[in-house]
Amino acid sequence: MKVENTLKGGQGIVEKKNNKILVMIGLLIGIIFSELDETVVSTAMPTIIRELGGLSLYGWVAGVYMLAMSAFMPILGKLADLMGRKKIYLLSMTLFIGGSIVCGLSHSMILLLVGRGIQGIGAGGLMPLAMTISSDLFPVEQRAKVQGIMGPVMFIPMLLGPLMGGFFVDQVNWHWIFFVNIPVGVIAAIFLAIGLRETKRVKKVIIDWGGASLLVASIVSLLITPVLVQNSGYAWSSPLITGLLVLGVVLLGIFIWVESKVKEPIVPLHLFKNRNIVVLSAIVFIVGFGLMGAFSSFPYFGQNVLGLTPTESGYLQLPMMVGAVATSIVCGFLLTKVRYREIFGIGFILPVIGFYLFSHISIDTTVMQILIFFLISGLGMGVLFGSDNLIVQESVEKEHVGVAWQLFPYFKRLVQRSV
Repeated sequence: MKVENTLKGGQGIVEKKNNKILVMIGLLIGIIFSELDETVVSTAMPTIIRELGGLSLYGWVAGVYMLAMSAFMPILGKLADLMGRKKIYLLSMTLFIGGSIVCGLSHSMILLLVGRGIQGIGAGGLMPLAMTISSDLFPVEQRAKVQGIMGPVMFIPMLLGPLMGGFFVDQVNWHWIFFVNIPVGVIAAIFLAIGLRETKRVKKVIIDWGGASLLVASIVSLLITPVLVQNSGYAWSSPLITGLLVLGVVLLGIFIWVESKVKEPIVPLHLFKNRNIVVLSAIVFIVGFGLMGAFSSFPYFGQNVLGLTPTESGYLQLPMMVGAVATSIVCGFLLTKVRYREIFGIGFILPVIGFYLFSHISIDTTVMQILIFFLISGLGMGVLFGSDNLIVQESVEKEHVGVAWQLFPYFKRLVQRSV
């Protein structure tokens, strides 16, 4: 299958034969298992804590993973633009597998946290780079449909995570939650290595390591604050939390100044002058913050008000995922035929309707009504989060697609860490 990949930033213009099927299988495996690792571990954590101890570190197992992933997303995206998608994707997969080995062999919480951090760094490249690579493989008409299908794949871990976690804990042992990533990750890497071909660099690559260090330090300083508040009992007004927030803002300011001076910045600042990037990032953050924040307490509501079991309350939000998957696929087929402003207009209306309905729930609201409310909200989420990928890719220069697409999921991760 002949695909023309126009790659700049040191990679030249190339025309290579790629096996799209092998590449897409490898990418989808990477997406599923990097996202699955966020949900499957939470189910096994009570068992892990009983075996390893360290109850005070309970929340850090998820927190370290998310911090590492968020911090390295933009950096891996820029490295992919400079050094090639294939090389950085395989590096990310190697880190993810290596972290899984460390986690699986862990006999202490500290070692487990180290492994989760390594996993998180690798995961920071797997999912966003999968979208970037798929955009290189297909022309825009096919790309909308392909990514409309890839988007819903990210909802699979939310559904399978609790089931897989319970299975391994009950039938095998918790170590295999991590060991299973090894053969699957190797298969995904082999598929991509065989199927994807890229040209060699034709000019010297300049990497802004100073800017990269400042970016990681600022992101960690900002995002570690909710982790400390949730897991270590600090108040938002405490000197430590305030100091970290101030430090993060100062480091971010220094990072922006440095990036404006260097020849090859980690994050090209002109991306933030792109109206599509700014508006989409704002939409993702605001709508996501409202949805995630409002729905995060629903398991508690289901168990203590509706009298549901923990399992039943956990699946209250299943219709939201179903609705999101459905509209995400539909958007993939409509995006090249209908103006995205009209599609996003519908996407805004549906969550507003959902919020209105949720604001009127009471002790007399039935489970069926709540399921319908979640379905309506999910239909809107699928529109907003299913068509944003292609818009971002088509709004920036080819040489900046990688870093632009790594920055965009960062706002989604920021939402998740904030709530």
